[in-house]
Amino acid sequence: QVQLVESGGDLVQPGGSLRLSCAYTGFTRNTNVWTWVRQAPGKGLEWVSDIYSGNGGTAYADSVKGRFTISRDNAKNMLYLQMNSLKPEDTAVYYCQSGSFRGKGTLVTVSS
Repeated sequence: QVQLVESGGDLVQPGGSLRLSCAYTGFTRNTNVWTWVRQAPGKGLEWVSDIYSGNGGTAYADSVKGRFTISRDNAKNMLYLQMNSLKPEDTAVYYCQSGSFRGKGTLVTVSS
């Protein structure tokens, strides 16, 4: 059974940092892309970042480029999102996903 479980969300002050983690299990076939998306209060789902399984290439939304870093540990079945220089507009529930599977999310609140 496929499962993705996010963790690491917290309340942080503007300018602070957080690292989100996503533990995944049950994927029996190679997955090409691992993704972080987010949903701010009252808004739709927003793509944040991708990491590609084949060459490890990454892509970022303009709103987070230069501040967020996506990574993956194949041996541990973990996906990460390092978030630096956080802004109030980064406040959202963050989800990891692959293909049609998405976790339940972890809440990040950026506020003073």
